[in-house]
Amino acid sequence: MTTAADEPAILARVGHYYKADHTYEIGREKVREYARAVQDYHPAHWDREAAQKLGYDHVIAPMTFTAIGAMAANRKLLEEVVVGYDTYVQTEQVFEQHRPITVGDELLTDVELSSVRRIAGKDMITITNTFLDVATGETVHTMHTTVVGVTADEVDPAITEAVAKVMMHDVDILSVEDAAADYVKTVRDEGERTIAGFGSTRTPASINFDDLSVGDQLPVHHTHLSRGDLVNYAGVAGDANPIHWDQSIAKLAGLPDVIAHGMLTMGLGIGFISEWTGDPGAVTRYAVRLSSPAIVPADGRGDIEFSGRIKSLDPETRSGVVILTAKSAGKKIFGMATLNVRFS
Repeated sequence: MTTAADEPAILARVGHYYKADHTYEIGREKVREYARAVQDYHPAHWDREAAQKLGYDHVIAPMTFTAIGAMAANRKLLEEVVVGYDTYVQTEQVFEQHRPITVGDELLTDVELSSVRRIAGKDMITITNTFLDVATGETVHTMHTTVVGVTADEVDPAITEAVAKVMMHDVDILSVEDAAADYVKTVRDEGERTIAGFGSTRTPASINFDDLSVGDQLPVHHTHLSRGDLVNYAGVAGDANPIHWDQSIAKLAGLPDVIAHGMLTMGLGIGFISEWTGDPGAVTRYAVRLSSPAIVPADGRGDIEFSGRIKSLDPETRSGVVILTAKSAGKKIFGMATLNVRFS
């Protein structure tokens, strides 16, 4: 039985909502830069003509590209609303691609503290980002990020000083200020949202549904990661957490070594699926539960093995669910990962 004393202090702040201060304009070179960082070389992310052959107006962004806008928009929430924790560990991620994001889009990001759950003494905090096309007012992408709040007694006290010495000049990932005295809750205005329909109405240029069967195995694919790949991703995506590039701080955080970003491993995974389907816009939902981190040692290369299988198929909608498996050093880094895919 859960008592009031067991409930997280921030439970009363669930539903806190705001819009990001600035819109985000999608540029071709930023899309290419991100695609390179997640090793996704599908032509639709690089070449306008190739994207147009698939039915898009311009180069499209990889599905996990929204992590960039969310990282910037969520900073205010984590510094001023979700307080009382020293840092956070990502555990679950859901991407809903209502239509692929295209070069030339101008997006407004909404931020909402959508839920807080206490499980086995840990606070599971879910943040929902909604990306709206400024030109049409349509929601083009929805993203749900779940993190575990980590308090001071769970990490080495020396980590605060160590992080302060290496962090980028305007970033503070270990802020523990409690803004309770000045806190004012703001919530979303009631009203219907228009979901972009292009992702569900266009005929995808993906694998023919009639050629597939439940249980079909996807080909095995290996991706290699170096420390340089991690540093590059950190810069491109704006994820400055030093556990992804500083071995001493990673160990202070209780990790065996530097680890790959969870978002990076998810980006690698969606690239693998895009290559298999033939059309990055064929995936409408991508849900991942992280289980173990991918270690990237300094004296070698981290390796991630991707594979998968078709879990189910729906003849009426010519769509299916694919289970994606990711392993590193013999351990599953995705506890469970599923993708909803539309086929031609």
